[in-house]
Amino acid sequence: MDLLQGIALGILQGILEWIPISSEGQGMLVMINWLGLTPKDALSCSIFLHLGTMSAVLIRFRHDFLRMLKEIDSKQTRIVILSTLFTGITGIPLYLLFRDSFTGGREATLLIGVLLIATGFMLRFKGSGTRGTEDMGLADMAALGLAQGFSILPGVSRSGTTLTMLLMRGFKQDEALTISFIISVPAVLGAIVLDHSIAAIPWTTAAVMLIASLTVGYLTMDLLIRFAKRIDFSGFCFVLGSITLLLTIVQ
Repeated sequence: MDLLQGIALGILQGILEWIPISSEGQGMLVMINWLGLTPKDALSCSIFLHLGTMSAVLIRFRHDFLRMLKEIDSKQTRIVILSTLFTGITGIPLYLLFRDSFTGGREATLLIGVLLIATGFMLRFKGSGTRGTEDMGLADMAALGLAQGFSILPGVSRSGTTLTMLLMRGFKQDEALTISFIISVPAVLGAIVLDHSIAAIPWTTAAVMLIASLTVGYLTMDLLIRFAKRIDFSGFCFVLGSITLLLTIVQ
């Protein structure tokens, strides 16, 4: 992978992270089918790219994170800690299963296509309740964390999964969005710690990937979040997932 390819992947991550169409799945499709990476290397690279957009979240919500550090026993801090623990229950086994089960790009691409279609069905859910952060109980945190763990699978949107879960449990959309972003930080850090094969990428390429992902992600965050609220992306997931399956089958 050269520098221009690294920059392109960083830009792609910075844009797609804020849209509920699985930036991991889209990135892996590009890396497997156009750059020729193995599914394992593509997964590692995709996880690493999330470090840039995670840094954008840290900057954007810095006041929330600073407050959590000062108020360790706050409700928001408990939500982050407990939901992260439950994320590990589903996320770690699924990561190990996917990483070690697919050696060929065709199998991985088929799975991504199927999961994109599943994401499309999930995004069909619409709704918003009246509950806020202070109303969140242990069952809500557990459901949120377990749902987030499934997003380790490429093709499953993390933001779409967590937002849908919170809306189904009656939370207000704006508060659900904030919670979804904040709990993404420890989840991304945990995934990066779990996956360490990114060392195979030259440090210069890794650096430009990270810078591009952070810069584009921060600059486009507010715009694309507003865009994502107005557009129904379920159809996009259905179409892209179906095309991915069709092209893979006829190969």
